[in-house]
Amino acid sequence: MRALICNDWKPFDELELGDLPVPEMRAGAVRIRIDACGISFATGLVVQGKYQRKPPRPFAPGTEVVGIVTECADDVDRFQVGDRVMAFIDWGGAAEEAVVWAGQVYPVPDGLSDAEAIPLLSSYGTSYGALVERAEMKPGQTVLVHGAGGGVGLAAVEIARDVGATVIARAGTAEKRDWLRQRGADHVLDSRETDFRTRVLELTDGRGVDVIYDPLGGDVFHQSLRCLDLGGRLLTIGYAAGEIPQLGVNLLLLKNATVMGFNWGTYWGWTPADERVRLTPERDRVMAGLTDLWSRRAISPKIHATYPLADYKALWAEISERRAVGRVVLLPQA
Repeated sequence: MRALICNDWKPFDELELGDLPVPEMRAGAVRIRIDACGISFATGLVVQGKYQRKPPRPFAPGTEVVGIVTECADDVDRFQVGDRVMAFIDWGGAAEEAVVWAGQVYPVPDGLSDAEAIPLLSSYGTSYGALVERAEMKPGQTVLVHGAGGGVGLAAVEIARDVGATVIARAGTAEKRDWLRQRGADHVLDSRETDFRTRVLELTDGRGVDVIYDPLGGDVFHQSLRCLDLGGRLLTIGYAAGEIPQLGVNLLLLKNATVMGFNWGTYWGWTPADERVRLTPERDRVMAGLTDLWSRRAISPKIHATYPLADYKALWAEISERRAVGRVVLLPQA
């Protein structure tokens, strides 16, 4: 099958198009013809060997897929051939086919396009799991969202607004800030202004915020700790800024605050001790919550652009040069 191939650790735009063996069917699985595959900043880390998970090479990158079931194992009755589905997989998304354990495959909600299902599965799953399940965000609370112009950030803003929180969102371009205002952010800050603490305290009458959503790390994390109100919670989601911050716990004591990690990948088996089966109830609950959000049109997944498989270098330029507002999607069949 045709695929984008990582033979050795290298930048994403140095990968090569080629052929990989068609994956073998196995018990408990379904075969999916992949029509859409999500590519993100994290994908670039994976192919460079800088991510915590290192697939056996050669492999096709890409973990978020949407497509059509073309075959079911004899012991699978949850799906049938022709069903339109989405799934997080270990790797192999930038290819024509994948074989996936049926327990981590979900129907695509009605009215959602292939491309729009990519952020529902990943970006919205991350943000819903972090804000609603992990931080237990409540109506009337105030939430600070960093990296709000990216995929998980946009999702976090919409989910927080649906819960009834006041949202302070930070983004680096005028286009991204305009989109955030359209999606209901109460206050939108320019993330190129590095001293955001002063502005956040002004907006909250000096108290600080209840919840902080941080996919960046680095200095953003350190400043964020000082933006927390008493009893506040800081969600560490990722380290797109490059630096994994170190924590001085004395500040947590002074503010009765909590720093909590959230890794959506854990719920899909992306840990040394594969927990995807044990965490199925929690994963199902998040996916049901996302389906409800979409059915009420409380969210509007933002797709920056789609690209055929052969145009993967142009796709990567949109991500690496930070031009993307929302998600960028690869189309393996195109």
